[in-house]
Amino acid sequence: MFAAYAARIDRDQPLNGLELGERPAPEARPGWTTVNVKAASLNHHDLWSLRGVGLGEEALPMILGCDAAGTDQDGNEVVLHSVIGQSGHGVGPDEPRSILTERYQGTFAEQVTVPAWNVLPKPKELSFAEAACLPTAWLTAYRMLFTNAGVRPGDSVLVQGAGGGVATAAIVLGAAAGLRVYATSRSEDKRKRAVELGAEAAVPTGERLPRRVDAVIETVGAATWSHSLKSLRPGGTLVISGATTGFNPERTELNRIFFLELKVVGSTMGSKDELASLLNFCAAKGVRPVIDTTLPLDRAREGFGKLAEGEMFGKVVLTV
Repeated sequence: MFAAYAARIDRDQPLNGLELGERPAPEARPGWTTVNVKAASLNHHDLWSLRGVGLGEEALPMILGCDAAGTDQDGNEVVLHSVIGQSGHGVGPDEPRSILTERYQGTFAEQVTVPAWNVLPKPKELSFAEAACLPTAWLTAYRMLFTNAGVRPGDSVLVQGAGGGVATAAIVLGAAAGLRVYATSRSEDKRKRAVELGAEAAVPTGERLPRRVDAVIETVGAATWSHSLKSLRPGGTLVISGATTGFNPERTELNRIFFLELKVVGSTMGSKDELASLLNFCAAKGVRPVIDTTLPLDRAREGFGKLAEGEMFGKVVLTV
């Protein structure tokens, strides 16, 4: 079957390790099911995999891709939850939790196999491309907002780095849930798009907000860390799920954290139940993922290039 896969690890030039071509079709295994992929979306996780983060040389070649929507062996339209081993279904009792492509072949292929427990019905209101955007970036944003930030309608939230997959999802979900959303970006065009998607205001990265917020959704890391802390009201919560500009800010500002009793909460992906809730929320409220570009699978390198250069606003989707 045709697939996009990591053939080599290159920490400096990750796209050098990306290959397109034929790979073996997935083999049947007890408790697992095979899904015919209709659409899959890119995440920064895929670029990190090509750099060797979470993916070792011994696991190569590895088909990339965490997210997918397609049809199961009975023709049902489904969406995949890409966290394997979270519940123990389909794996041994001592196997640690992992994401597709860390241990198991991914979704950038004509077929993918996952534990049967990891398959959810696709709402008829969502296209395959829209549904394929939800299981990683949108699920991460959903958990950050509604589980770990604990915000309620009327609360205020700052989303750092408008344009990225998680950030865009947080803006759309937050606005749909009745939050007062603020966003930042270095790009004027991306700031305008953020407002169009429901942000109350969007300011250049690092600029002071009109008001301090109840929570910050942080995926940028070192470059925005200080601004995130300074933007919180006393007792506010910073939820972080990534650090695309680096893991080590120049100043940790611990004094600000303890003096203002700020909370810093780490967040990774989300549960199957949270994904089911996200799917229902999108279907019921007309919320749709923001898709920047849709490409056929054989143009995956082009999609990876957009992701690497940060040119997109929303998700890049590959269709099969």
